Order: sequence, then C-alpha cells, then structure tokens
Amino acid sequence: MSGSSPKPMHTTSASASAGLKSMTGYAQSRAAENGWSLRVTIRSVNHRFLDLHLRMPEGFEPLEPRIRQIIRERVRRGHLDVTVHYELAGPAAIGVNREVAAAYLKAATSLRKEFRIESEPDVESIMRLPGVIGAPNASLESELERLEAVLGRCMVESLDKLDRMREEEADLLRQEMSARLRSIAALASNLTTLAERARPAFAKRLETRMKELLGEAQIDPSRLAQEAALAAERSDVSEELVRLRSHVQQFEGLLVSASEAGKKLDFLLQEMQREANTLLSKTPGNDGEGLEITRIGLEIKSEIEKLREQVQNIE
Repeated sequence: MSGSSPKPMHTTSASASAGLKSMTGYAQSRAAENGWSLRVTIRSVNHRFLDLHLRMPEGFEPLEPRIRQIIRERVRRGHLDVTVHYELAGPAAIGVNREVAAAYLKAATSLRKEFRIESEPDVESIMRLPGVIGAPNASLESELERLEAVLGRCMVESLDKLDRMREEEADLLRQEMSARLRSIAALASNLTTLAERARPAFAKRLETRMKELLGEAQIDPSRLAQEAALAAERSDVSEELVRLRSHVQQFEGLLVSASEAGKKLDFLLQEMQREANTLLSKTPGNDGEGLEITRIGLEIKSEIEKLREQVQNIE
C-alpha cells in the first residue's frame, strides 16, 4: 500500500432498512478494474449471536478489520459466511517468481552434481512447481489502497442485497406468524367462554364429591360451599387468559414495527408457554368442559411451539 492514508470504505446505503429481518439470505456482488476483478459472496443462516466467518485472499489481511466492522454495523445476529474472491486478468494474471524458480534450479543443480546426473533441469517442469507461476505480490501491494475502496463498495452492495432478501423472507414469516397469533387469540376467546361456563358446574361437582367423601360426618353447609368456591377459584384460568392475550398483542406489535426483534419475540413465547402450562394445570376435571379446556389448551401450546420454530429465524 502506498504511504498515503487509505480512503475510508463506504459503510452505509440508502437501501439499508430497520425493519424485521430473517437470518436466512444469500447475496453476491462484483467489481472489475484494469487488470483485476473482485467478487463478494455472503451466505447467512440463523444463529443465536453474530457468528462471522470471513475468507479473504492472501495479502488482504490489512483490510480484514475494516470489513468485519462494516458487516457488524449492518448485521446483528446470524451465522455469516463471507467470501472475497480476487482475480487478476490479462498480462497481470501471469508472473514468474524468479527467486522461487532460482531456488528450485539451484537445488536441482546441486542434486545433479551430487548424484552425477547427466540430464539438464527441465524448465517446463520447474515452471509447474508451487510458487513459480503466479501474480507478483508487488502488484497486489500497489493496488491495495484502490482495492480497499472497491471492496468497501462491493461489501455494501452485497449487504444491501442480503437485507432485501432477508426482509422478503421476514415478510413471509410475518404472515405465517400473524395467522398463528390469530388462531391463538381465537382459541383463547373460546376458552374464556368455556371457563366461565365450567366454573359453577365445577364448584357444584366439587361440593358433591366432598359430601361423598365426608359421608355421615357433620360439616357446616356454608363452610362446605365456601371451600368448594375457593377450590373453584383456584381452578379459574381468567388471569392466565388475560396475560396470554396481552402477550399476543405485544407479539403482533413487534412483528409490525420492531427491528432486531428475535430475542424479544422469543421471550414473549416463553411467557405464552408458561401461561398455557399453568392453564392446563388448572383444568377442572376430566369430563365435559374440563376435557374441552384441555384440548384447546394443548392446541394453544402447539401453535406456540410452531411460532417458536419460526422465531428462531428472526434477527
């Protein structure tokens, strides 16, 4: 690189978006200058954190920290495989490393003398040995400052394309998750009606059962009714349903307006799962309304699990 300070790479783009993004995507960009070309490829899949794997050609090491910074400014989570390809074209693509060739020839001459070999070294064979033919390092060093600017533009272009693909994927996920949220809301509404209808019946069944267990024992009827009412209260799922509906509304809000919402959505799903588990543990009885409440509760849990699978791919 020349002695002058390198120009900063471009790091932003008008197409950069703050909307909901998937962690799955692919993008590629190319650039060509006199005598060389660059290609940047990015593949992204889901990961709990930013897991960046960067592969660059030999000699590009001075550019790596800045490239990593550009990527981190644009991507927060996901497993990213970023590959930079660099190729020389035309006469610049072929060069002879004379120092390496001379070392091979010197070694061959020494072996000829030591073992009294008559034949002369084969130049064509030496040309095929590792390191003899290739682009001279001086060419890369002299172009590194220019490469830095072009690579920065390629990286931003690739990240723009990656963002567009991840946003499109997120739109599809948003539609699927919204449908599941509507299903959970409808099931919760059914449960509210069913639980209200089941509560008096459960209290009555519980009172009858307690009388059967007590038999001839004397007990204050008002105390018996009170205990039955308390047991019915403990089986009430109205609070769980209120919190579940609240989580559904928060979830919907994040889908519409938030960026980098994956961790928040995952937390909400944990809370929704907790409410569903509590609801099932309080199911009143194994007949009639109780069985129906259990069935609906299990269906809600199933929808939450499907949402969890989809959220794993949201940044």
